Amino acid sequence: MTSVQRKTFVASFLGWTLDAFDYFLVIVVVSQLATDFKVAVGQVLIAVTLTLAMRPLGALIFGWIADRYGRRTPLMIAIALYSLLELATAFSPNLTVFLILRALFGIAMGGEWGLGSALAMEALPAKSRGLFSGILQEGYAVGNLLAGLALAWIFPLVGWRGMFAVGVVPAILIFFIRSHVPESAVWLSGKHERFKAGGDVLLAALKKSWPLFLYGAAMMTAFNALSHGTQDLYPTFVGKGQLHFDPRTVGYLTAFASFGAIVGGISFGALSQRIGRRYAIALAAVLGALVVPLWAFNHAFALVALGGFAMQFAVQGAWGIIPAHLNEIAPALARGTFPGFVYQIGNLLSSPTSQVIAALAVGTFAADGAPDYAKAMAVFTLCALAAVAILTLLGRFVVPENRDADFAELAP
Repeated sequence: MTSVQRKTFVASFLGWTLDAFDYFLVIVVVSQLATDFKVAVGQVLIAVTLTLAMRPLGALIFGWIADRYGRRTPLMIAIALYSLLELATAFSPNLTVFLILRALFGIAMGGEWGLGSALAMEALPAKSRGLFSGILQEGYAVGNLLAGLALAWIFPLVGWRGMFAVGVVPAILIFFIRSHVPESAVWLSGKHERFKAGGDVLLAALKKSWPLFLYGAAMMTAFNALSHGTQDLYPTFVGKGQLHFDPRTVGYLTAFASFGAIVGGISFGALSQRIGRRYAIALAAVLGALVVPLWAFNHAFALVALGGFAMQFAVQGAWGIIPAHLNEIAPALARGTFPGFVYQIGNLLSSPTSQVIAALAVGTFAADGAPDYAKAMAVFTLCALAAVAILTLLGRFVVPENRDADFAELAP
């Protein structure tokens, strides 16, 4: 990559990494939040649902701005917003204020991913897009890893409020973007087309490509159900919920699983450059189904750690292909909106995932009054893996894969 491409990619990667870190701080301290606010775990999980549900609004708002006025400035605004909201979360006096702040955080989080992925994918060489897609998406896993380490190292010293105060650090990234990251050359090359359309490029894209938007939303609902189904209740499952590891150990297990996600995302992203995006995603889903027994039904620390690593290797292996795939199939003049919007619509539709699994654990699969998160997570994950593989492969009837396409040459 050139110097400009490297700096653009680093900015996009760090923006998504630190965004995910701020999100996962809630996930790793669900039990502690429930204790401090004197509520049930399910009530705290409403914060996760609200964050996920508000992300489509952020993707739509920031995506429209990005397609009309450029990627760079909206990205800086999104990063500033989620950093400040994370700091404010540290001072939540009660659960109600906490929930409001997490809903607002969802708007900023929803805006960041689409902008960062479009900026990065438009800057990168087409032949290496798969590899760097895997690296970029695993900023999410790096954020999860950092949250796990924060639980292990920072929580014992300053508690959950101190952890959220650290979440303001991403604001520093704005200065790097302002100084070193230029506007997308692909966006600039199509600027005249946007003004010719009167700036209403999103409505034009929806009118022309509405089946693609519906398909993308369905596919990303399955992807998000898979991701949140294997991650959001994992710290609860291995902690107070069922396996009863202490917070420091839970932090290490979460971090190790995230390391598996990073390796998987990069590996399958690179593989997709050779065998195709859709076949690589389907292969990752099959691998995930094979490791469900190892992941969900062990109690020994070593096997639990191995299962967490293997599951996230497969799940985030599939996810590592998504930044490239969504940008490649997106309508050319709505690339700032389409990837982030369908991604976050999927988040909205899958937002009750954690509550569904928790309800299954304490209801349908409970044994002797004790919740069984293992069975609940295993059944839900197998269904999600099947949906991911089937919907991804059916996409060939909706839109070409467009692997290695030159974005500047795609027809508006």
